[in-house]
Amino acid sequence: MIKKLLLGLTVVAIAGAGAAIAQQTGIKRTPLQKLDFPAGYNTITAIAEVPAGGAAGRHTHPGAETGYVLEGELELLIDGKPPMKIKAGESYQIPEGAIHDAKAGDKPFKVLGVYVVKAGEPLAKPAP
Repeated sequence: MIKKLLLGLTVVAIAGAGAAIAQQTGIKRTPLQKLDFPAGYNTITAIAEVPAGGAAGRHTHPGAETGYVLEGELELLIDGKPPMKIKAGESYQIPEGAIHDAKAGDKPFKVLGVYVVKAGEPLAKPAP
């Protein structure tokens, strides 16, 4: 019973973190699944959709992110690295704690993201 309650609270926290960023930018995040693995971490799979001219907003994750672009093209901006253009059929990786943003051009984009983040922390935090 306690495990179910904790899982429910975690899903609400994940949705809340995504909603906080989404309200600022118009991004739509759809959590698909959450796995309590490896020990001390959660592996979360989600779809993120950004409308034409939109952006995910500068943020960080308490763990690594890897993703695959399902539709469209994005400009991935990771602090300290040159901007990268990533199109449908390509993948990317973002190190733990890296401040980053993903921007759409004149067309929307959709990515499948996998996040391996520290348990008990929000999926994403806005960054300045």
